[in-house]
Amino acid sequence: MSNSPFLTPTQSRARRALAAKRRRSRQLTALALLALAVLIAGGVLALTSRSKSSAHGSSRRVVAHTAVKAPPAPALSIYGLPLAKPALALTGIADPARDPIQLSFHHPPRAGLLFNLDTGQVLWELDPHMRVPVASLTKMMTALITVKSAPPAAPVLVTRQAVDSNGSKVGVLPLGRHVLLETMLYGLLLPSGNDAAVALAQHVSGSVNAFVRQMNAEAAGLGMGCTRYSSPSGYYDSGNFSCAADLAELARADLAQPRIARVTHTYSAVLPFPIKGGKLYLYNNNPLLIYRYPGTTGLKTGYTEAAGRCLVATAERHGVRLGVVILDSTAPGTEAKQLLDRGFHDVYHLPQVPETPMPAGA
Repeated sequence: MSNSPFLTPTQSRARRALAAKRRRSRQLTALALLALAVLIAGGVLALTSRSKSSAHGSSRRVVAHTAVKAPPAPALSIYGLPLAKPALALTGIADPARDPIQLSFHHPPRAGLLFNLDTGQVLWELDPHMRVPVASLTKMMTALITVKSAPPAAPVLVTRQAVDSNGSKVGVLPLGRHVLLETMLYGLLLPSGNDAAVALAQHVSGSVNAFVRQMNAEAAGLGMGCTRYSSPSGYYDSGNFSCAADLAELARADLAQPRIARVTHTYSAVLPFPIKGGKLYLYNNNPLLIYRYPGTTGLKTGYTEAAGRCLVATAERHGVRLGVVILDSTAPGTEAKQLLDRGFHDVYHLPQVPETPMPAGA
């Protein structure tokens, strides 16, 4: 090797090649480190993204789990109106095996119910939610709307439509004359006058159709989910029906009106009337009143061929108020009496009361 301080051409080339090799090695190392850093950074970002996504999904799941549900749509009456909660909650209904009274009739009614008017306790039942024609029990609603809408002394015009009504009637309504509303109310509830029903409907609402709409609105407001009315009298069965449970609610509402309670408790009445003699004589066709069942307080009978013989009856003894609904029966008075007796004696242990015998089939 030369001791010269200058490199030979060969040595210079070798040194430059070595330097270039070192530079390439450093560049490759830097690139490798950069690539590794990029990979690490990408992994961190992916993990972070997955973590956030997981947390967000978990949050959505929690929100979905804990979100407040929208309130259910309100129940509607058969007439399509919002249905209120009944004021009288019938406890124990739809569980006949646990009823305090177990009683079978040889010829049972189509449907029925025995209940406490104050507590709503069901004592006996037979298909209480079956929708059936109810004939003149419809007039229980007509009476309720009438007394809530008009005073006793209001003059009610006797129209041609009222006079021409079919079925049971007061029968002596003078066309074109005015009759005291309270007299007409007695005519509605005692002899079950269809003519009185039409006259009252026209007086209260202006027309029968408008009154029927008011009847269905009142039924929805009482929570009567089985019921639909098509007339103020119930003479026509088409589209006019209810059930024992709804009629129990209506019976309570009727008796809460002192004017209705007074009328339905009356066996016979002599009333002022614009005819010769100036008086109208009316008699109640409720068999419990006719045969003087002790403690009877009301309420209403009904009959058409489709509905059969129907009765809603109420009675009170020693502060215990019971109601009974009998629908489509061969002997509604007899069956109502038997059920009321069992309720007063077997459930509430009240003393026996002397009773007038009720003939078979009453």
